[in-house]
Amino acid sequence: MASMIMMNEKIRASEVRLTGLRGEELGIISRDEALAMARELKVDLVCTSLMSSPPPCKLVGKGQAKQQATQEKRGAKAQEQPGKVKELRLTPHIEEHDYDTKLRQAAKLLASGNGVQLVVRIQGKEGAKAKELLERLVKDLAGSGKKQTGIQVSGKQAAVQLLPL
Repeated sequence: MASMIMMNEKIRASEVRLTGLRGEELGIISRDEALAMARELKVDLVCTSLMSSPPPCKLVGKGQAKQQATQEKRGAKAQEQPGKVKELRLTPHIEEHDYDTKLRQAAKLLASGNGVQLVVRIQGKEGAKAKELLERLVKDLAGSGKKQTGIQVSGKQAAVQLLPL
């Protein structure tokens, strides 16, 4: 994530939320205006996140951005201990509202960097229903997580493990 640093002409957004050299907010201005400003001050325009629109950008002294990126990368590595895997339990006959709640919980856990183990308790012939439920959850969570294991159906439960993207 830290290596995806966008600078100067590589920034594609038409508008950016600009922060000046001393961290002062300069508001939302057009990309071209921000680039012109950076050229005038002989500094780099660096995009700090591609997640929001307009993307936040800041003016950074030449060469500083690369240095910062390397430091951030080191910091990110230290922070990257694998998240815990949290277990969410469901039943095969889940109400729509409860399904949405579990879906939100799972998405939140994945967003915070944790893995999620989705477990459906089954009795008798509920295996197929449980598997369908898990497949639906995996599909609905495709935006925030990917399957680490296939869907496993054993006698008493069906389970699948998702890891954050």
